[in-house]
Amino acid sequence: MRRPRAEPGSRAPKPTEGAIRAEPGESWSPSPNSMLRVLLSAQASSARLSGLLLLQPIQPCCLGPTKWQNWSSGESPHAGPVQGLQRLLEQARSPGELLRWLGQNPTKVRAHHYPVALRRLGQLLESRPRPPPVEQVTLQDLSQLIIRNCSSFDIHTIHVCLHLAVLLGFPSDGPLVCALEQERRVRLPQKPRPPLQPVLHGGQRLEAALSCPRFLRQPQQHLIRSLAEARPEELTPHVMVLLAQHLARHRLREPQLLEAIAHFLVAQEAQLNSKVVQKLVLPFGRLNYLPLEQQFMPCLERILAREAGVAPLATVNILMSLCQLQCLPFRALHFVFSPSFISHISGTPHALIVRRYLSLLDTAVELELPGYRGPRLPQTQQVPIFPQPLITDRARCKYSHRDIVAEGLRQLLGEEKYCQDLTVPPGYCTDFLLCVSSNGAVLPVRTQDPFLPYPPRSCPQGQAALNTTTRDSIQRVVLMLQERWHFCRDGRVLLGSRALRERHLGLMGYQLLPLPFEELESQRGLPQLKKYLRQKLQTFGLHWGPEGG
Repeated sequence: MRRPRAEPGSRAPKPTEGAIRAEPGESWSPSPNSMLRVLLSAQASSARLSGLLLLQPIQPCCLGPTKWQNWSSGESPHAGPVQGLQRLLEQARSPGELLRWLGQNPTKVRAHHYPVALRRLGQLLESRPRPPPVEQVTLQDLSQLIIRNCSSFDIHTIHVCLHLAVLLGFPSDGPLVCALEQERRVRLPQKPRPPLQPVLHGGQRLEAALSCPRFLRQPQQHLIRSLAEARPEELTPHVMVLLAQHLARHRLREPQLLEAIAHFLVAQEAQLNSKVVQKLVLPFGRLNYLPLEQQFMPCLERILAREAGVAPLATVNILMSLCQLQCLPFRALHFVFSPSFISHISGTPHALIVRRYLSLLDTAVELELPGYRGPRLPQTQQVPIFPQPLITDRARCKYSHRDIVAEGLRQLLGEEKYCQDLTVPPGYCTDFLLCVSSNGAVLPVRTQDPFLPYPPRSCPQGQAALNTTTRDSIQRVVLMLQERWHFCRDGRVLLGSRALRERHLGLMGYQLLPLPFEELESQRGLPQLKKYLRQKLQTFGLHWGPEGG
């Protein structure tokens, strides 16, 4: 390829001068001379033409696979001329020189050369104040040429041509812009049509609602209506398990729904195994709700007798829910405390969690079932029940009143007169613990034993606290934080695990002083909270020295 002279008066190159013969099978590219002449004579303002500068340089590889892309630099005898032409176009010093470079080798002009030339042309024409008038016939010919060939353009070339058409003043409703827009829409990925929503009835609608990730926003009345409309054969174990899990997860103590689960469990007793039953029973213990269904407990006792040896973890989970309801069946306790059951679970992956649950069941037997005479969990198998704050408390710690109450007690009593997050035997974590003398004086914790003996001395149920106080002049007062998430949603019923902890601490002899979330949330700032804590402690009969110890 020979570089022409750029002087204005130089002769025009011959059609065959410097031309490279087209390879067999090469796609034909239209001659750019007519299009460039239109651009040179376009009646466009400098500002409009300067918009061509916004087009970024186009690389050959952006227009889809061609045979030129398969060759890197120096690997093909044709790669050099194609890349060299792009460099010459980018370095052209005048529109006439740009025209000559495109006209000398028409067979080597590729689609990606047009945006390069047009961008350079915009740079060159930016300083020209008055371009010559445009010929309408030539514009129409250019439009028809692009319309005929735009079906072979890639999406990027179509976008460039649309941009240039707007800059050069082609009407938006004209044939050129309409053809390019149609090709652009064809190349865009088609959005899949939304699937048709099937008509759901009864259990299907309930299952669809329960499976939705945004199910928390569904009103409970919608659930009740869907459940009422469902036929008995539509309420499958899967549907009822989803319902039970939702109620337990979101702390929804809805009697109608819970009674429906209890009725389903009784009606389908023969078809349910313990792994499904443990999920159906979960919300009753968590929500501290004993159903009115009279056959609920007899049904569970029969299932436990039938399935206890099949799924040990499921059996213990069912007993944990019943423990929160204070409805432990003696026969099932005999089985899970038997040496054979304990030996069987010792080598399983869930041995630790089962031993923790068995330790809690043994504590419940010790404190709540004085008439039980069966086997108990051996001392060597017992582990702390809740050695640290519950998962929900750790997850919501930034919303808890724990820190501000601790600061209020520190300023009111002094650091040495209370313990925070102390775990007492057999493994219950206390929020704040105070040691109090017989006359109500708050004593330094380090000079006292904050723990009460466990197990407590044998005494009739409900008399543990009185006897502990009588034999020991030092009382242990536990301040219990009752956060919003410790209760069932929209109610004043403590969750089963919370109620169990408070019940057992009270039976072991600890004096409980609850701090409800409504009272804590009404305090504005630390001074008000200190006043509130002072009133609570004084009402409980406590007194202490000067503020801060």
